[in-house]
Amino acid sequence: MQPSAKGTGLRSPTSQAARTSESNHPLQASNADMLRRAEVGRRRRVRTRAKIVAAAFDLFGEENGLYVRIEDITDRAGVTRPTFYNHFAGMDDLREALTHEVTHDFMVAVTQTVNSLPDPRDRAATALRYYLHRAREDRRWAWSMINMSANGVFLGSETYRQAEQTISEGIEAGVLTIPSSALGRDIVLGSVLAAMTSIVKHEMPRDYPEQMAEFILLGLGVPSALAHRTARIDLPLLRYAEDERDETGVDVL
Repeated sequence: MQPSAKGTGLRSPTSQAARTSESNHPLQASNADMLRRAEVGRRRRVRTRAKIVAAAFDLFGEENGLYVRIEDITDRAGVTRPTFYNHFAGMDDLREALTHEVTHDFMVAVTQTVNSLPDPRDRAATALRYYLHRAREDRRWAWSMINMSANGVFLGSETYRQAEQTISEGIEAGVLTIPSSALGRDIVLGSVLAAMTSIVKHEMPRDYPEQMAEFILLGLGVPSALAHRTARIDLPLLRYAEDERDETGVDVL
């Protein structure tokens, strides 16, 4: 007969396992609670950041948005100044983040769409027409682009780089006769920004985007008749990626 655990003064294996399990429960519960709190905190930070960005977009999207201050943004977002600095180093940092939010999906859609066009002249003219037609359809978006560009990179760093790349491809292909891609980039972006301002401030002709595209092409060295035709080709349907919402469900812009 096997000696009983009670008779020998030893703990049974079952009793030891139960006690070990019991002693681990408080630690497991504590770890789970810490993870839950960390997740709640992370989501709160995401929502707060989204509120700040959305408030900034609202303010930059107004005609006098050029003069927006941090205090204006925190008041609109309902947060404190220290909370603002928990998320952004300053206005330049916020402006860069907001420009990405405002332009990224649209720029990607434009780039994917125009990349199907083999001629850099077609790609340049079509892309800038998309921007100008959107400015006509969404004036708040247009004002935000105008006001943010005044103190930063024209139309955002992604658009800035893409414009220069398209011009560079045109120069390499021998269809754009200008000395440098930087010169062409500035002709395109500077003209588009000025045209956006005219569109939101004045009643411009319906084909104003096409007129601008034609004369920008002329400035890039495209012959007159070809510039006229290229600026008026039918605009393809924009190829947007599937809609992606912020994980918090907040529709920032």
